[in-house]
Amino acid sequence: MRTADFDYNLPDELIAQQPLAERTAARMMIVDRSTGQIRHEQFRNLAAFLQPGDLLVLNDTKVIPARIWSQSPAVELLLVENLGNNRWSALVKPGARAKTGMPLRFTPWFNAVVEGETDFGGRVLRFTGDVESYLQHHGVPPLPPYIDRAVTGADRDRYQTVFAQTPGAIAAPTAGLHFTPELLATLPHAFITLHVGIGTFRPVKVDNVEDHKMHAERFAISAATATALQSAKRIVAVGTTVARTLETVGAPRAATGTTDIFIRPPYQFQVVDALLTNFHLPKSTLLMLVSALAGRELILHAYAEAVRERYRFFSYGDCMLIL
Repeated sequence: MRTADFDYNLPDELIAQQPLAERTAARMMIVDRSTGQIRHEQFRNLAAFLQPGDLLVLNDTKVIPARIWSQSPAVELLLVENLGNNRWSALVKPGARAKTGMPLRFTPWFNAVVEGETDFGGRVLRFTGDVESYLQHHGVPPLPPYIDRAVTGADRDRYQTVFAQTPGAIAAPTAGLHFTPELLATLPHAFITLHVGIGTFRPVKVDNVEDHKMHAERFAISAATATALQSAKRIVAVGTTVARTLETVGAPRAATGTTDIFIRPPYQFQVVDALLTNFHLPKSTLLMLVSALAGRELILHAYAEAVRERYRFFSYGDCMLIL
């Protein structure tokens, strides 16, 4: 298939720039795969569309404040993955100021040296000093580039799920942003962990979908979650990161590892029965994943209706429940 087959027109004003005042106030489009029917609902009514024996599976990764700036030379860094021994892979802008061997100065007690390049065009950095402590004091949440405003203090709370537990993500599992502790407590649920990295949102730059390579991301499924999955009648993945993790592992079991699975049509889902997800960028791997579950034509029809109905798109936007 061609990447252009997953394009659609989105007016800029529909890209959500701010979270709603209440997490559960998002609209929710219901897409029925068996009938092709589309309904318009509110997320707070999610329970009405669940059945006895359903299990919601959520991603409890925690977004780290991974965007920092060096002073000399002046570059912006997005830390991508902890490689151990105080080494991190990172995206650097402008890259020309961070060639192999160059030192990056942040403070008198916190600095880095560029050790080399990564396979995704980034850099490998070796830091001197406590990286986690520096991020907590000086880092900011890595909001996506389509949110065209400065990061505020509120983003530290709202660009994070209420159930986030395990630090390691550089982007939020956005379908989970709609939940409150009160709502989640009323629903049968379990957690997996997938640390969202650049593999989830890296643009597809090739003409043929099959030529795109995903960047690997780390995941973990606990024994308790595996047991819950085994007894569930229907598995409802909350977000594409959960869907990718469950489909990578296959038969429900405790597991840890990395995944670079690229789900796109005509992939047949083996574990996930339903999916709650936000609206995704044109020509993105995430749009391809939901198209594999519901069919490309139905998804593009649903997206066109979402544009007509003035849904809010992307990370801070509304959501879709595919049944």
